[in-house]
Amino acid sequence: MTFNCLIAGVGGQGTVLASRLLAAAAMKRGVDVRTTETIGMAQRGGSVVSHVRAGDNIFSPLLPLGSADVLIGFEPTEAIRQLKYLKAGGKLITCDGAAEMTEFIKNNIPGAVIIPSSPIKEQYAKMLNVALMGAAAQGGAFPFGADALLEAISEMPSYREENMASFELGKKLYDENA
Repeated sequence: MTFNCLIAGVGGQGTVLASRLLAAAAMKRGVDVRTTETIGMAQRGGSVVSHVRAGDNIFSPLLPLGSADVLIGFEPTEAIRQLKYLKAGGKLITCDGAAEMTEFIKNNIPGAVIIPSSPIKEQYAKMLNVALMGAAAQGGAFPFGADALLEAISEMPSYREENMASFELGKKLYDENA
């Protein structure tokens, strides 16, 4: 088994935290994992892309172009920027945003799931990242399952309950929008 995931967002959205949670979930299931980040600007608002590779014989953490089984975009603009990594038939999960970007995804990426961000922001303003991880898990995007990811979240040192609730909200929103 080889699993490749790309997580795209901007500084301050929790892209790195999401990749660490995903790596922890893989390790909980005994899967070897490698991660790395590419960070645009060294401040809030710059592009941040996390690469997560899991499976046997993974030696480099960087995903080759066209190899991502799943692309998670914390906003549609960043998801579109990273489409070159999504393999044919791969899953794209993002939240809504600028109307023209959302429309582009709807019209050009078969099977893409766009999660409305307003219910998440109303209840868990700083936990959009975990909610989208919940949505991706609900959609079967991770080979090690939602339970392993929820386990990793439950071990977070702070905001544990809020993150677990945000994860569950993401799962629910996936079911409503897939």
